[in-house]
Amino acid sequence: MEDIKIICLRTDAYYALLNEILTHLNINKKPTEDKWISGTEAMKMLRIKSRATLQKLRDEGKIRYSQPEKKIILYDTESIHAYLDDFIYEPFDLPKKPRR
Repeated sequence: MEDIKIICLRTDAYYALLNEILTHLNINKKPTEDKWISGTEAMKMLRIKSRATLQKLRDEGKIRYSQPEKKIILYDTESIHAYLDDFIYEPFDLPKKPRR
C-alpha cells in the first residue's frame, strides 16, 4: 500500500499557491480559433455588414473558402487574417526638428 502524505498549509499560503497555479495556466492557455468559420463570423471578423461584399472578396479570390455542400460556405480564418494584414500601414518616422 502507498504511503499517504498529508501537506498542511496556512490559508493564505494555500490561496497564494492556488493563485500562482491559475495564473500559470492562464498564461499558457492559447485561445483556439476555428480554421473554418461561417459567413456571419467572417463578416464579423472583417467588420463588414454586406453579404455582397463578402461574396465579392470570395469571387475575387481575396479570401479562401470551402463549400462542402451547396448551401454551406465556410471561410478560412488564416486567409482573412492575411487579407487584413495586406492593409497594414506602418507609422512613418517624422523628421526630427533641429534643436536650437
